Amino acid sequence: MTHEFDGKKYGKAAGHQREWGARLISELGLKGDEHVLDLGCGDGFLTALLAELLPDGEVMGIDAARGMIDVAVLKEKPNLRFRRLDIDNLDYENQFDLVFSSATLHWIKDHRRLLRNVHRALRADGRIRFNFAGDGNCSHFISVVREAMKLGEFRSFFAEFEWPWYMPSVREYEVLAGSSGLRDFHVWGENADRFFPDAETMVRWIDQPSLVPFIAAVPDPAKASFRDFVVRRMREETKQEDGRFFETFRRINVSGTK
Repeated sequence: MTHEFDGKKYGKAAGHQREWGARLISELGLKGDEHVLDLGCGDGFLTALLAELLPDGEVMGIDAARGMIDVAVLKEKPNLRFRRLDIDNLDYENQFDLVFSSATLHWIKDHRRLLRNVHRALRADGRIRFNFAGDGNCSHFISVVREAMKLGEFRSFFAEFEWPWYMPSVREYEVLAGSSGLRDFHVWGENADRFFPDAETMVRWIDQPSLVPFIAAVPDPAKASFRDFVVRRMREETKQEDGRFFETFRRINVSGTK
């Protein structure tokens, strides 16, 4: 299922995603002539950072959400392009030296299919570098939103709801990756827990992207009350004595070579 996000609002709420992604990019050791694919490029911020490091190469950013791509395309230049494409429908073959993704792939449910498609998209000796949410991620938000979904006034809206995320353990992903066809596969976990400086910053993150798939399941007359419940409970559950707000962020890191 494709979830629609507001690219402009996401850009204002994505401080930690940009921080993680920028660090990831700084560790890639790019030569400058690679062809790179950015899976789930969002508003294109990180894709543009990649393009700056590829004066003799190019980068393609893909995302399924029109709201993201509409913002991303404003950043296009000769070595930086964007395409609206669902990652599940990846259709490239022997085209990229690197397939990169930061803070996206927990939205993809079928990673066997993902890794198979990525293997096909890579050139010989091409590599992958992923970072996405793993087991234990956003434990407070997940607890609160499950609480909201069970309330009598909202329960019926979620009778056929499909949980939006795949957040595996390191061991689970190691086993899955074993059938990918990639070599030198390495999977490791990372604790990236975060303190939001104030409630406003946390609420922006709740609205974009965390609450999007849940609020979409709620009819318009009940959307505000559902959101208000989640925001109120998140304030209660995550506020610290110093006025900051805490959430768990647990990451899966993946690297490998074709």
